[in-house]
Amino acid sequence: MMRDPIGIPSCFSSGEKAMDDSAAVARSGQCVFMSVYRTKIADQCRLITVTWYKNLSVHGLSVSVEGPEGESQYTCKVELKPWYFWRKQGSKRFVVDGKPVDIFWDLKAAKFKGETEPISEYYVAVVSGEEVVLLLGDLKKDAFRKTRCRPALIDPTLVSRKEHVFGMKKFLTRVKFHEKGRLHEISTECKLSSAQSSRSINDSNSVDGDDPEMEIRIDGHLVIHVSHLQWKFRGNETIHLNNVKIEVYWDVHDWLFSSGLRHVLFILKPSLLSSSSSSVSSTSSPPCSSSLTSAPFLSKTGSSGSVEGIHGSGSSNFSLFLYAWKVE
Repeated sequence: MMRDPIGIPSCFSSGEKAMDDSAAVARSGQCVFMSVYRTKIADQCRLITVTWYKNLSVHGLSVSVEGPEGESQYTCKVELKPWYFWRKQGSKRFVVDGKPVDIFWDLKAAKFKGETEPISEYYVAVVSGEEVVLLLGDLKKDAFRKTRCRPALIDPTLVSRKEHVFGMKKFLTRVKFHEKGRLHEISTECKLSSAQSSRSINDSNSVDGDDPEMEIRIDGHLVIHVSHLQWKFRGNETIHLNNVKIEVYWDVHDWLFSSGLRHVLFILKPSLLSSSSSSVSSTSSPPCSSSLTSAPFLSKTGSSGSVEGIHGSGSSNFSLFLYAWKVE
């Protein structure tokens, strides 16, 4: 069985060991953008995890390939320090189930424009069986020339995307709900009272000033507005975007009732049911069978509970997980 690709994202420090919990993200203050793809590698359906991470002291890339039966991973890590120019282009080989898997990258001229991920002038390629099974970036011709390999016959499937972002009040991200779809801008904002901004609230009846509220916008359009947030800090709604139903989940409990640096979680997931045959959920079959799941539900843990996962049966639907860390 493959490893579940919708677990907690990893946050990478300058060491080789990955930090795999939210506490590590908080300590490092790193923005983390992790995309999980499913494709065929070494004759089996496997996951490839591409992670970009950045804080004041480190900026880097990690590419992990799932090992045999999902029990281990092979990881290639690149730190983009100014004096490490030679590391901004290179390759690394793994042997997975006795077969070579190569990762190639060229980030010499990558343009970031203040973002954690590059926006142009780069490529990251994963090669297996003389095929480029995953290719990211706009320098595709350079990637094929360098790898000397042909494109894979089947495109990889984007399974999930997870982002840990830090901010003061408003959080922005840009995402495609399908690889061939358009890029959408998603913004989330929680408007808290002055009392909530300075301290946590131990009793939900003690809210001072205006009632807290939350807004979620897509491409500038208001799609969800929640008032009396102290009573509705966890919930879900269904919205429509270009004839596609999207399930939106939120859990902002810790911003309202916990002290210190805490994150909230937003999940956006295209629904299996769509009002149009051209919807995200009607794409071609995935490249290989999977134990991944899609029928959504909310699970709770601990006294406060949290939005943990989305599960169901046999689908390649994409999910966006946005972990928003509020900096005072």
